[in-house]
Amino acid sequence: MSEEFYRIKRLPPYVIAEVNAMRAAARARGEDIIDLGMGNPDLPPPQHVIDKLCEVARKPDAHGYSASKGIPGLRKAQANYYGRRFGVDIDPETEIVVTLGSKEGLANLAQAITAPGDVVLAPNPSYPIHTFGFIIAGATIRSVPTTPDEHYWESLDRAMKFTVPRPSVLVVGYPSNPTAEVVDLAFYERLVAWAKENKVWVLSDLAYSELYYDGQPTPSILQVPGAKDVAVEFTSVSKTYSMAGWRIGFAVGNKTLISALTRVKSYLDYGAFTPIQAAACAAINGPQDIVESNRELYRRRRDVMVESFGRAGWDIPSPRASMFCWAPLPPAISHLGSLEFSKQLLTHAGVAVAPGVGYGEDGEGFVRIAMVENEQRIRQAARNVKRYLQSMGVNTGSKNAG
Repeated sequence: MSEEFYRIKRLPPYVIAEVNAMRAAARARGEDIIDLGMGNPDLPPPQHVIDKLCEVARKPDAHGYSASKGIPGLRKAQANYYGRRFGVDIDPETEIVVTLGSKEGLANLAQAITAPGDVVLAPNPSYPIHTFGFIIAGATIRSVPTTPDEHYWESLDRAMKFTVPRPSVLVVGYPSNPTAEVVDLAFYERLVAWAKENKVWVLSDLAYSELYYDGQPTPSILQVPGAKDVAVEFTSVSKTYSMAGWRIGFAVGNKTLISALTRVKSYLDYGAFTPIQAAACAAINGPQDIVESNRELYRRRRDVMVESFGRAGWDIPSPRASMFCWAPLPPAISHLGSLEFSKQLLTHAGVAVAPGVGYGEDGEGFVRIAMVENEQRIRQAARNVKRYLQSMGVNTGSKNAG
């Protein structure tokens, strides 16, 4: 009996899990850990959403199997969202499937459209499912940069020219997790034209569509005329409405890809619990105050984090979107590498961050810092970081952390 399983052999140890285990052990010992590692919203959903969940859950007929592709009302709600937010017409019957979060949707679409040996273009660094969803399905990954500059386009063209077999899928994700980079509609226009010319499917991860700052809304690839010929896009209620644990997401776009994902899901699940889907309808169709208030709250946290960590001696670039800062290691201790630095920060400063190498080899030299603690805790984290940096002989100047 073999204990060497094909797919497990293709999965390396999850680097981020190593830091998570240390954090859990420290908390079990009673230590106060400021957790800026996992992108786990610390805010509740709107009250009317919770009320709808309870209302539907009280109905005797609400506890059976649900619909794998999502209840009709929820698919219509998402179609309406695309209409009012992006000006895009979506057919809720053929161009939308509800997923158990965007992560499940991406993984199951990879299973649906990937054969062993296929080549997939994926950004590096990026959210792990962007690569490992396809690796589990048997594909080979060719990395392309995350930064959407001319080097990005050169990398795409080089990959198409020199890779055998030719890549069949390209994954993109903006605002980026973990780097927080953003793109404009012109980028997507060029991308759609490139995908059509090269006969490549595009999978766009738009999980952070509503967490944008500085007044410039994030676009959708589906705003580009003809994008639905080649693209499908994943969104989620997780960050927009503080409903991460509810596991409701969507795949929207190309009918062929949506049909493939729908078929695979029909074998694997019966959809999310119906009261949760009904509550998600209430979130999308109801008052949208929380969207703006969450955006403003994360913007304030971003400003506090950049300011207080900078005063502590650690300069962090200010992100234009998402709930993350992508921070280069302080130069004086960059030799530690992102994993060892994250471990030391947890052990000696009581602050948890995510090592950049967990998002791909090009993430080395960075850590991802999530804005999931309140402003007071962020300032406390900065004070702890300053003491740690000083203990390492880093000159933090005469400035005091906020």
